[in-house]
Amino acid sequence: MRTVSQLAVAPVKGMALLHPDEIVLERYGVAENRRFHVIDDDGRRYGQTRNGTLVRIVPEYDADADRLALRFPAGELVSAKVALGEPVTTDFYGRPVRGRIVEGPWADAISAYAGRPLRLVKTDEPGGGVDRALGPVSMLSDASLDELARNTERDGVDARRFRMLIGVAGCAPHEEDEWLGRLVRVGGAVVRLHEQVARCAITTQSPETGLPDFDTLREITRYRGTRDGKYVDFGVFGEVGEPGRVRIGDPVEPQ
Repeated sequence: MRTVSQLAVAPVKGMALLHPDEIVLERYGVAENRRFHVIDDDGRRYGQTRNGTLVRIVPEYDADADRLALRFPAGELVSAKVALGEPVTTDFYGRPVRGRIVEGPWADAISAYAGRPLRLVKTDEPGGGVDRALGPVSMLSDASLDELARNTERDGVDARRFRMLIGVAGCAPHEEDEWLGRLVRVGGAVVRLHEQVARCAITTQSPETGLPDFDTLREITRYRGTRDGKYVDFGVFGEVGEPGRVRIGDPVEPQ
């Protein structure tokens, strides 16, 4: 039986993942997922590709109270109710994402940690900060992770490297690839899967330190090859066809 094995959200894009016991899938994805992102002085996104160690900052966001907390590696906790300032538009791979600068203590704390001036942005719309705006649900099977570990003679591969929304148990390795173009019922929601996820260098970084420590791109290519001679695929993504609640242990049923 295929079941949900893990859920992962990132309230602040590029920072540590949180693992709730349940999520609510809306048409745009999960309200708390990637609701905030970081930009530099020039208004460019500042994430793991530019500084992998952002993953050491642990965010917590209470959407109902609109309260954000960031815990830094040295133990410093910066927490307050979110207050919004000037509007700003951020480029997400050619897609403009509108938001507002977040006023308060977070920018100074993130800037001090990174060693450069940075600002925090809250997107105007939930789901706006997800890379694949038309496919906010990503899925990866535990068996695919195990297959990568087997092919690289590792004890295991941490799912956090791939930062996927839903983990699935009870599959054959890379079985999720066979679900493309199909509806998949996940708990109380239905997802339509569109495409494999083309991976980037972020997956080579340790989810604990943010430093490169495993050449995932080379190793996946070695045993799986590439799509169209250039895309290194691992996992799948799609859109929400029917909103609903998803919990750990819920059945995952391709239609």
